[in-house]
Amino acid sequence: MPIPLLEYKPSSQNQRVAGFEVPNEDTPRTYRLDNATSDGEFQDLIWAGYRQVFSEHETLQSYRQKTLETQLKNRSISVRDFIRGLAKSEVYRRLVFETNSNYRVVELTLKRLLGRAPYNNDEKLAWSIKIATAGFDGFVDALVDSEEYTTSFGENIIPYQRRRYKDRPFNLVTPRYSDYWRDKQEEERYKWGDVKNFLELARSIQVKPVNFVQVKTDNISIPDTTRKDTSPVPASINSAASFPFR
Repeated sequence: MPIPLLEYKPSSQNQRVAGFEVPNEDTPRTYRLDNATSDGEFQDLIWAGYRQVFSEHETLQSYRQKTLETQLKNRSISVRDFIRGLAKSEVYRRLVFETNSNYRVVELTLKRLLGRAPYNNDEKLAWSIKIATAGFDGFVDALVDSEEYTTSFGENIIPYQRRRYKDRPFNLVTPRYSDYWRDKQEEERYKWGDVKNFLELARSIQVKPVNFVQVKTDNISIPDTTRKDTSPVPASINSAASFPFR
């Protein structure tokens, strides 16, 4: 029997409060499958999905999911299923899931699939338990099939950062540059453990001072290395013989 999602109290983030912003150039564009009537508009829709889920400004050829693209273009799947497939792809697992802790995975996936940051640590804990019990695929299904996703994006809208009014889009953040990943790499590389051990290691290094010997240059004589030209002087040139044509 699967463990139900733990209860947590949502905090009042900006997307939960009615706003009075005037739409401008910073307002996220909404990509709908219904509006993709030409090939160019469909490619824009696909690119928006890749950028939202994979957090890349440019989509690499190896990142593309040709099967999902074809199914979406043929209207055999919805945008919701397209996003679900991208989140479950091997690319997303390699970029996000395998390089972070469950708490960091929850934070990044909520931003990319629900368009908002986690409310608090209680929500991170609740979804982390979901990953531990239902697996990563079950975690993605729970988010995409949630009432919040349905209310915000429905079946045919690419997720976006809801009510972004400052800073950059937070989905465009490289996941492995977080504190968790950096500290993990440093620990595996140096095996210091903490700062105290590092300081002890630094103090234990014996540094020997170097004694420099001063060199005097006032009594050094520089030899004459000028080379004299001893080649024979050439004879006079007969201009009439050398240049017969005047």
